[in-house]
Amino acid sequence: MTITLVVLAALALVAAAPLAVRAVLKHRVAAKARIDSPNGIVEGRYVRIGGVEQWLQIRGEDRANPVLLVVHGGPGSPYSVFTAALREWERHFTVVHWDRRGCGRTLRRNGRPSAGELTFERMVADGIEVAEHVRAHLGKDTVILMAGSMGTIVGLPMARQRPDLFSAYVGSDFYVDMLANERQGRADTLERLRAAGNKRGVATLEALDPDPRTWDVKAWGRRMQWSMGTDPANPNGGLKTLFSLLLTKPDYSLLDVIAWLRGFAAVRDAMFAQFMQFDARAEGTRLEIPFHLFQGAQDVVTLTGPAVEFFAEVDAPAKSLVLIDGASHFAAFTHPAEFLAALRTVPAAR
Repeated sequence: MTITLVVLAALALVAAAPLAVRAVLKHRVAAKARIDSPNGIVEGRYVRIGGVEQWLQIRGEDRANPVLLVVHGGPGSPYSVFTAALREWERHFTVVHWDRRGCGRTLRRNGRPSAGELTFERMVADGIEVAEHVRAHLGKDTVILMAGSMGTIVGLPMARQRPDLFSAYVGSDFYVDMLANERQGRADTLERLRAAGNKRGVATLEALDPDPRTWDVKAWGRRMQWSMGTDPANPNGGLKTLFSLLLTKPDYSLLDVIAWLRGFAAVRDAMFAQFMQFDARAEGTRLEIPFHLFQGAQDVVTLTGPAVEFFAEVDAPAKSLVLIDGASHFAAFTHPAEFLAALRTVPAAR
């Protein structure tokens, strides 16, 4: 064998090694995630929602369990990637994940949607249709609606417009007033950077106007990068969990991974101006269904203080607040056992 062939063979082995490791890890994750109970359900399929085929994943050990419909954040990051972390949840709930327009497998199936389709109003209408489908498909009168991070911008209007579909609303990583959140988030992060003597980080955030109304998506991204990187609870912990699980999701091909990443970036960029205008109080603080807030006690992205203040203002038939100590953003996925304990206090759907 010539030296050239030896080099090429070695390069091929180096390139193949990560794929081989990924295959082994996916196999291990699949084994742990297997559901084989007699009344279990494991489905992944496209459903026509709002005239577009959108991906739904449904998993649970007992169809008799209450249904938990998860509305993801990002606004373009489907939470089905966290399936492995939520395995214990599936013993107590039938967990439904939905890839919205322009996201994940829905993006892979349909391509990038037009700008006119990428509105939160359109996604709220889609979400209501998803809830109606899930309710009929699983034979439930109502389902529990859980929304995280920018999923709040979709989930809250869903609950307000169609309370008949839901037995309760569970909020996490809760956005209240986006502009106020970003203004305070920048200030808090600057304080941590100055205390740590991080001159590069200080210079980066000092270069941002204190008024988030002047930011573009790149400026917002810099605030997020430094906030997560200096998170006292777990620096970049949520992102590390997310990307590790994304690469080892058993039913994800590399093309699915690429589609997830493409949607994450494209939807964030396309919807930046919309989500920066969000204010949860704009439609009032009255909910016709029980309201539960389960939040990381040290969230540096969707700040915990404003979320707790909003909770105090909410007028609902019932409500509960759980702050998960040691948790920041993505509390449901970095502390799934503690979050499940809180979820199990929510009265079952009818």
